[in-house]
Amino acid sequence: MELIKPDFERSIVNLSASLAAFLGAQNDKPELFELSNALRGGYKNVVFLLLDGMGMHPLERNAAPSGFFRKNVTRVLTSVFPSTTTNATTSIQTNSYPMEHGWFGWSLYFEELKRAVDIFEDVDSYTGEAVPHGFARRRLPTTPFYRRTSGEYTVNVVVPHFGQEEENRYVWTSIDELFLQLKRVCAKDGKQFVYAYCTQPDAVMHRFGVTSAKAKETIGALERSVEGFAREKKDTLLIVTADHGQVDIDGRYDLYLDEDLLSLLEWRPYLEARATAFKVKEGRERAFETLFLEKYGKDFALFPTEQLICENYFGGNMRGEHARLLGDYIAVGTTKKIMNLTPRSHPFKGHHTSLTDEMLVPLIVV
Repeated sequence: MELIKPDFERSIVNLSASLAAFLGAQNDKPELFELSNALRGGYKNVVFLLLDGMGMHPLERNAAPSGFFRKNVTRVLTSVFPSTTTNATTSIQTNSYPMEHGWFGWSLYFEELKRAVDIFEDVDSYTGEAVPHGFARRRLPTTPFYRRTSGEYTVNVVVPHFGQEEENRYVWTSIDELFLQLKRVCAKDGKQFVYAYCTQPDAVMHRFGVTSAKAKETIGALERSVEGFAREKKDTLLIVTADHGQVDIDGRYDLYLDEDLLSLLEWRPYLEARATAFKVKEGRERAFETLFLEKYGKDFALFPTEQLICENYFGGNMRGEHARLLGDYIAVGTTKKIMNLTPRSHPFKGHHTSLTDEMLVPLIVV
């Protein structure tokens, strides 16, 4: 499968740059012309809806070319790398590159704790044991761009129950309730900006696969709901995108059982199932490269982390203070295989995090 490098002129970060500039927040990233131009329309409401996992690959497999989603794709954007929710949603919400915010993946190794942590859940990646509550947010503090605004729009968020407590926060527990909350916000007096996040279709594709009947059903339901909302709200600019896509998985390696490889590492592998980070013992780099490529090279490309940094895979064309979190090497999935990094790894049928088809996402502007 062809590897797709993040394009930081046409990425989900550039989408946020347009929104940040529109809302009067500080912005130092290139904007997307099409979106910035649409935002000049003077709409009462601007709704930014992020559908987790709904990249171009799932859309092309499950939505008709003449349907509402695909016919309204204004541009195809790239996600960030690793193409995963922790990294991508943080990049979108903060209008910053991965190297700037440091939320690179589901699991990060922190030297001060001497353990890998699932940073969204504040638990040890290997044991599930709780780490100090809020550790990741204190260690890697972030602020959404829409909380640094100076414009005339009131900012609202429509999120699942596990979202952070914020001003003007509306919670949904079903897809129907999500759109009821959007309508409720848009009916408020004055100009309203809405950031809305939906966990679908990512959740259903993880469980059943991208090309499953369940995925088609879910994406179809989302398409009908989005189209109905767009038709009803006439004085509203609707912007829809995804944090990443997904691909179907056809095999997995239990990396946590590979004692020969683990013996060459300072600590156990971490980060993501299709973008796995390794910290190698000093002087064992050549042995690690040889053994890894011998065992896994047909399904994973192995890159020195420094090479990916220098080639601007993490944004900003820089080596920032968070680079140490990325280890010495990163293995990038080139087929449809994943790495099970711990005994707690999920047997997903659909997954993402690599640089293949999951990197492309739609920009839909209605």
